[in-house]
Amino acid sequence: MEHRPVLLEEAVGLLACRPGGRYVDATLGASGYAEAILEATAPDGLLLGLDWDQEAVEGARRRLASHGHRFIAECASFDRLPDILAWIGWESVDGIVLDLGVSSLQLDDPSRGLSFQKDGPLDMRLDRSLTVTAADLVNELPEEKLAELIARYGEERFSRRIARAIVDRRREEPFQRTGQLASLIASVVPRTADARRIHPATRTFLALRLVVNRELETLQAFLDGALDLLSVGGRLAVVTFHSLEDRLVKRAFKAWSKSCRCPTDLPVCRCEGRPLARLLTRKALRPSPREVQENPRARSAQLRAVERI
Repeated sequence: MEHRPVLLEEAVGLLACRPGGRYVDATLGASGYAEAILEATAPDGLLLGLDWDQEAVEGARRRLASHGHRFIAECASFDRLPDILAWIGWESVDGIVLDLGVSSLQLDDPSRGLSFQKDGPLDMRLDRSLTVTAADLVNELPEEKLAELIARYGEERFSRRIARAIVDRRREEPFQRTGQLASLIASVVPRTADARRIHPATRTFLALRLVVNRELETLQAFLDGALDLLSVGGRLAVVTFHSLEDRLVKRAFKAWSKSCRCPTDLPVCRCEGRPLARLLTRKALRPSPREVQENPRARSAQLRAVERI
């Protein structure tokens, strides 16, 4: 499937891109956002692109070569953005976009093991240098830990049943392929009303991918320092694809926009009673029905944005 950036116009619009500005696409993927930002900031706007997938970085360099020095691409996870900005000499930026979805190019590559649609090795690493694969988790975690992982990160109500089945099966043969795992899960999870739309293995595969790539930890580390990277008036737009990600983003944005951020047990306000950021999206923006129809993978996307003040 051709990769289509989700909520592209909305995200780039919320960044309020302008010529001469400095921007960051912290999750390059197939470089859809990056290309739109470069076009919106022509002729002299600059863009730094990051991705922890070396193949994505190399692809973006090829696709965006015509923009010359205006585009810089580095292979790094987005929580390393402060280090990369210091290295290239940027003190602050005017906008950052973060698309936390996995690109269609990655999902459709069987060698990645990210999808159960095509059989492949049970890998799931977005960064090939990581040492732990999904197969390692499935074959080595104790049943209780495996159930906890699937429940917490996949929000799967049948996590215990799935974990028990995995442990029973791996005694006979270790899991090595996505097809093995997907078919086992489908055999033990009861069919529900949304089974035609959502495969029974969806939540378990999501949980394994999040843990293999430490995605929630990386997001939290990024959010802890993101506001300091923005210039006054600079904007941050984040596209999430499931509730755990969105919860972290929503919590951070809400904290930044509060007039008082002191602990509740502090008798006197010491933070000057001034918010650090202004919410640009009171509620998360969702894809239109037309976008979902044209790109079903957009159905769970949510977009939130803030402006530093």
